[in-house]
Amino acid sequence: MDGKTRARFTARAGILKAMAHPTRLFIIDELSRGERCVADLTAMIGADTSTVSKHLSLLKNAGIVLDEKRRSQVFYTLRTTCVVNFFSCVESVLKTAAQDRLESAG
Repeated sequence: MDGKTRARFTARAGILKAMAHPTRLFIIDELSRGERCVADLTAMIGADTSTVSKHLSLLKNAGIVLDEKRRSQVFYTLRTTCVVNFFSCVESVLKTAAQDRLESAG
C-alpha cells in the first residue's frame, strides 16, 4: 500500500473511530433530524454537560458536525447528512448476521 492510499484509509478510520461510541451514534442520529443545542442533547442523553461536550468535540474534530454559538448556547448540526446512510448499512449488516445465526441454530 502506498503512502497516499494509507493516508486515505487512515482518514477513513479516524471518522469511523469518532463515530464508534453509542453516545456519539445517538448524537448523529438526533442531529439527522435537525440542529440541537448542547442543553437539549445533554437532557436526551442523561449525562453531564462536560461529557456531552467532549463527545461533540470529537465529532467536530472529525468533521462530522458543525457548531454555531448563539448567545449563551451552542447549536450543532451535521456537516453532511450522508453520514446517516452509514446507519442503514450497519442495520443491514446486523440484520444479515442475525439471519445467519438463526439459520445456523435451526
